[in-house]
Amino acid sequence: MRALVAQITSHLCRRKAGNLQPRNFCSSSFDERAMEEEAERKIGWFLKLLFAGTATLVGYQFLPYLGDNIMQQSVSLLQVKDPLFKRMGASRLARFATDDERRMKIVEMGGAQELVNMLGVAKDDSTRKEALKALLALSHSDEAVGALHNAGAISVIRATPNVVEDSEVEKHKFDLLKRFQDLKYDSSS
Repeated sequence: MRALVAQITSHLCRRKAGNLQPRNFCSSSFDERAMEEEAERKIGWFLKLLFAGTATLVGYQFLPYLGDNIMQQSVSLLQVKDPLFKRMGASRLARFATDDERRMKIVEMGGAQELVNMLGVAKDDSTRKEALKALLALSHSDEAVGALHNAGAISVIRATPNVVEDSEVEKHKFDLLKRFQDLKYDSSS
């Protein structure tokens, strides 16, 4: 690096033959050192920008492929017996369910059925809450609501115990049942 900076500095300090006013910018060691530091700083910024640009390009090329794998892993987490991993999987799926395409991808991977199963066997309120959040995130798509209905979500949601301490669980249950009723999937009507 120093050799490169020295070459650049010596190139910058050469006098041109056509100069009428000869200036000796490189006469003192202080001037040389200042120019070296400035050249190092400029080259450093150039290398940082080059690295950031490359990292951004690589990220845009490869991160979309990681999305499907992460969704599949999240669905797989719902099948584990540990409630913590189930909550983590449900939380991830709720964050991924941002548009109809992703919601249907989750349904195709079996996520809707696994969330309904998770809600049905959940023994603690925090696990039920995460399952309901994920189901609510999926329910923003009409096709996903149909898949949830086919998975038996209405009866499982109704059978979910009421939680006095957490009104958010009740709100999620109400919103989900209202969504099913709006699309006329409610079996009691």
